[in-house]
Amino acid sequence: MSDLLRLSAEQQYRNELDALIANEKYPVPTGWKMSPKSVLTYIMGGKSGGTEITPKYMGDKRVVEICIATLVTDRALLLIGEPGTAKSWLSEHLTAAINGDSSKVIQGTAGTTEEQIRYSWNYAMLLAKGPSHDSLVKSPVYSAMETGSIVRIEEISRCASEVQDALISILSEKRISVPELSEEVPAKKGFSVIATANTRDKGVNEMSSALKRRFNIVVLPAPSDMRTEINIVNTRVAQLADNFGLAASLPDSTAVERVVTVFRELRNGQTLDGQIKLKQTSGVLSSAEAISLLVNSMALAGSFGNGQITDGDLAAALQGAIVKDEAKDKAVWTEYLENVMRKRSGCASLYAECKERNS
Repeated sequence: MSDLLRLSAEQQYRNELDALIANEKYPVPTGWKMSPKSVLTYIMGGKSGGTEITPKYMGDKRVVEICIATLVTDRALLLIGEPGTAKSWLSEHLTAAINGDSSKVIQGTAGTTEEQIRYSWNYAMLLAKGPSHDSLVKSPVYSAMETGSIVRIEEISRCASEVQDALISILSEKRISVPELSEEVPAKKGFSVIATANTRDKGVNEMSSALKRRFNIVVLPAPSDMRTEINIVNTRVAQLADNFGLAASLPDSTAVERVVTVFRELRNGQTLDGQIKLKQTSGVLSSAEAISLLVNSMALAGSFGNGQITDGDLAAALQGAIVKDEAKDKAVWTEYLENVMRKRSGCASLYAECKERNS
């Protein structure tokens, strides 16, 4: 077990990446480590020689094919969707497979500046020696253009409009101008951008139509069916539990199914059978939230219980995940408990624990 809190994709799946590269049978685009078909195998799972490739994304294969095909061309890729639909996860793994390095990242926030997109200066050296290559501080975009690799921009819609606009010329001209040094840096083949945007943040700093035209936009949907979502949750919970070394047993199938059921019903505004309409919570109850909830329940069970997740552990985690806005969500959760969970077979103990927490 590594002592790092979180391994990058290329570190965690090094054996799989090495196997795919060693067993490559198809043409590899300039700047790539493997062919588009091998990238697809890495993302969706399969076999490479005698190595089993674990699936990283459990969803529509065609969506992943479109993403990979986009990156073969000179178009940038924009992944959009609800929170927790694996936008950042897919972005990281695509970059790890294509370049073997997913570290060139810009995290979009209200504080992201244009210098983080282009370049900045080491001001001590700038004052001492003036503009020079030594005093230039390269952005991840600058480095990606120099090396012909992919840069990731997370939550692009959280960046201010002027920061987003700095990308327009870069994506159009495929070069960065450095007037202080009287030179331009052209992008090498293989350079591209993968950006992610949250549909819940559409109104923060909505992308201009000019910038959107520079991207091929791919929408990542929430898991289409219950079984797929349960598989996603089980897989990620097992991976995270191993990484954190949690002293607890993995949640059983009943616990996972109950959590996923609650999340899907509140997310969709109706019970799974469509018989009861439900109010929705202020937060997005995504697969990522379900994974976090179950991992937290394991931490509770391992640290303060006997290592087995109890209904009390689940109830405590559900309360924190669902009731984000005390004024609105508490009433929604109460209505769900009384109209749905209380009447559901086998849920009496969980209902009692949840009701106590929500009182």
